[in-house]
Amino acid sequence: MIGFTFHLFVMCNWKVIFDENSYNMQFTVKDRFLMYALIDTEADPSSQTFPSSEKQKNLTSLLCREFEDMGIQYVTNDAGYIYATLPSNCSDAVPKIFFCAHMDTAPDCSGTYVTPIIHKNYQGQDIILPDDPTIIITPKKYPNLANKLGNDIITASGMTLLGSDDKSGVAIIMDAFHQFTQNKDLKHGQLKALLTTDEEIGKGVAKVDLKLLDSDFGYTLDSGDLGCFEDENFSANSLKLSIKGVSSHPGYAKGTMENAIKIACEIVSSLPKLSLSPETSEKKEGFIHPTKISGGLESATIDFILRDFDTPNLDEYSGLISNIAEEVMMNYPGSSFIIESKLQYRNMKEVLKNHPHVSSLALRAMENVGVKPVYGSIRGGTDGAVLSHLGVPCPNLFAGEQAIHSKYEWVSVQDMEKGVETVIEICRLVCEKE
Repeated sequence: MIGFTFHLFVMCNWKVIFDENSYNMQFTVKDRFLMYALIDTEADPSSQTFPSSEKQKNLTSLLCREFEDMGIQYVTNDAGYIYATLPSNCSDAVPKIFFCAHMDTAPDCSGTYVTPIIHKNYQGQDIILPDDPTIIITPKKYPNLANKLGNDIITASGMTLLGSDDKSGVAIIMDAFHQFTQNKDLKHGQLKALLTTDEEIGKGVAKVDLKLLDSDFGYTLDSGDLGCFEDENFSANSLKLSIKGVSSHPGYAKGTMENAIKIACEIVSSLPKLSLSPETSEKKEGFIHPTKISGGLESATIDFILRDFDTPNLDEYSGLISNIAEEVMMNYPGSSFIIESKLQYRNMKEVLKNHPHVSSLALRAMENVGVKPVYGSIRGGTDGAVLSHLGVPCPNLFAGEQAIHSKYEWVSVQDMEKGVETVIEICRLVCEKE
C-alpha cells in the first residue's frame, strides 16, 4: 500500500510544459525508476515456470496501472509480458516500431529489499554505501563515474543490487510514452512497448507473440553508459558432455574401475589455459566455458557454454571438446561419452547488416539530442538478438546501467533522461521519414 500511495503522489505531480516551437520536459524517469527498484523481481534460474518467479508480476501490475493512467491500451500474458500500443499521430504511413526492456533482475546478487539512494550533484568523490561501508564505488574502479560530475547518481544501499539492469530501460520507455500522451505535437508512428520477464535467465522473449508486437523493427534499452549502441553480440550454444564410466567395488577395483568423475576432471583440465576462456578473453575473442560438473562414479556430465561473434567458430569449439574427450578416453577403454549441443542465440549482426537504416536512425537520434554515440559489441546476448532472428531487427540502446549484477550497481539520472530524449527523437525521425 505504501508503494501504491507513492505512485499516486508522483503521478499527480508529473506534467510537461511546452511552447509553440519547443518543449521542456519535466522528466518522470527518476521517480519511476525509484519506484520500480523497490519491487523485487529477481529471476529464478532453477524454475521451470513462466515467469520463473511470480513476484515479477508485481511490477507487471504496477506498469499496467501506469499505462491505464496514461490512457494507453495494453495486453499482458501469463508470463507477465506487457504489450502497450500508442496509435500513430503521423499524417503519412510510416514504419511501426517498438521499444523493449526487461523487468526482472539477475539472480547473481540479491534483489530483495532494495533501498535506492540518490547522491545528488555528484562531485567526483568515492561513494560509500551506508548498509555495508566496505562497498565503495570509486571513479578509479568505475571510470565512467568521473564523467558524471554534477549528475544525480542512484545506488543501492550496499546489501543488494540496484536493478538498473533493466529497470532503467523500463523507466525510460514509460517516461517516453508519458511524454507522448502529454504532448500530442510529439510525432510518432504506431508505437509499441514490449516489457518482458526472465531476460536474465535467457528466457526474455521465449513467450513473445510477434502478432501482438506487430512492428517492423525496434530497439532494446538494455545497454550501459550514455551513448552506448550495440548491433552485434555473441552467438551462443550450450553443450552437455555425458560420460559413462565403469563402476566396481573400490576394494577390488584394480584394473576394472574407470571413474567418471576423474574422467570429467581430466577433460576440463585439458582445456586451453591461456586462451578460449572467459578469464583470458576480451573484445571479439570467443570462449569455451565449463559451468557445471555433476555425477558420480559410473556417470558424470559437464555443462558448457560456447560463445563467439563468428557463429561457425562454435562448431570448432564443439569439435575441440570432442577431440579432448577422445584423447582422454584413450586411457579409459571401457568408458564412453556423448555430446549434445543446443542453439541458444545468434549474433544480431547477421540480421542487422541487412537493415542498416535501423542502426543509422538510432545513431542520428543520439547525435540530435546531444549524445555522442559509442559503438560497442555485447559479450553476451539480449532479447534484441533473439527478436532480430525472429524477423524483427532490434539493436540495443543505452539505458545508463553500470556495474550490473552487483552491489556496486549505479545509474545517472541525467543519462536516463537522455535515454527518454533519444526514444522520442527516434520516433520523430521515423515520422518525418528522415
